[in-house]
Amino acid sequence: MKKLFLILFSLVFFTGGPALNAAGNLSVQEAMQTSNGTDVTVEGYIVGVPVSQSTVEQSDFSSNYALALADDAGETDMNDMILVKLDSEYRYEWGLQNNPGLMGEKIVVDGTRDAYFGHEGVEYVSSITNSSGDCGGGDTGSGDGDGSTPGDYYSSADGLTGDALKQELHNVIDDHTELSYSDVWDALRHTDEDPNNAGNVLLLYTGNSMSKYDNGGYVDDWNREHVWAKSHGDFGTSMGAGTDIHHLRPTDVSVNSARSNLDFDNGGSAYADAPDTYSDSDSWEPRDEVKGDVARMIFYMAVRYEGDQGELDLEIADYTGTSGPYLGKLSTLKEWHESDPVDSFERNRNEIIFSDYQGNRNPFIDHPEYVEQIW
Repeated sequence: MKKLFLILFSLVFFTGGPALNAAGNLSVQEAMQTSNGTDVTVEGYIVGVPVSQSTVEQSDFSSNYALALADDAGETDMNDMILVKLDSEYRYEWGLQNNPGLMGEKIVVDGTRDAYFGHEGVEYVSSITNSSGDCGGGDTGSGDGDGSTPGDYYSSADGLTGDALKQELHNVIDDHTELSYSDVWDALRHTDEDPNNAGNVLLLYTGNSMSKYDNGGYVDDWNREHVWAKSHGDFGTSMGAGTDIHHLRPTDVSVNSARSNLDFDNGGSAYADAPDTYSDSDSWEPRDEVKGDVARMIFYMAVRYEGDQGELDLEIADYTGTSGPYLGKLSTLKEWHESDPVDSFERNRNEIIFSDYQGNRNPFIDHPEYVEQIW
């Protein structure tokens, strides 16, 4: 019996792993001592938003991307904090830019220990709850079922179809926060980040992964592609349609030039610099993996810009060879929308634009059924 007691004593006190607190959760200090790659449940107070390797915002929060946790609600020393990366499904409810009232709240986070901003961190979060066991942050409302869309964001459009639905969705997404054209560079570095390489962005038409900072005007750079070609409405790069990142994507300079201001449709000759891409004198067909992405961006633009308050009235035509504020081809875009459904990359991009940049969403990512109900 004595021998058994000694064995149990040794297991409890000399295993070398972090001790658990009374609730079975790790404290912040204990989690910081845990090896990377270990699944952890850490309990701590929200003490700010990490924005660099040396800075944690503790007021005037500028993003919803991450949280800093500490064992003391009043902690100011970053060395005593663990950084929690918030994926898109958690940003609306837990990001401090949206919910500054969460500052100082005690929460429980399930995730994987991993470095973040070169600091002890938690990534791949699978759940966040208040220490009391409640889910959700602040009084911002719950999601509508996908964990990312505000529950009442589209409520005014319930039951509508056709032009009435189009107009109400316009009202919902209108008056977004506008970026300058130079601001678009940094925005795209976030919205189009390669999920497998945080230092790169994914290019729309080729699918290539390139360094976030290989941008510019040279042939091997990436630049800002206006999916709704800016000559179709002559809006250029002015704030508004010209800088709306819901339709701006990183693209190879040469491919961007080749697409020019062509409408979208099937067919043509293979374009050598982008896989499974075809073009002719009046149309451009991108690879299958982004056809739906392209379609939903075009649907967004036609709803966001309806001609009120001096803005453009953009419309989708059911033919190619368009001019003025028209872009085609509607029937093809609807086919692409069906054949290439919304994916996690689009959802994440939509959430980042909403939470961190423009404050508006692409309705056709959140509710693909709206396409058929309008067109």
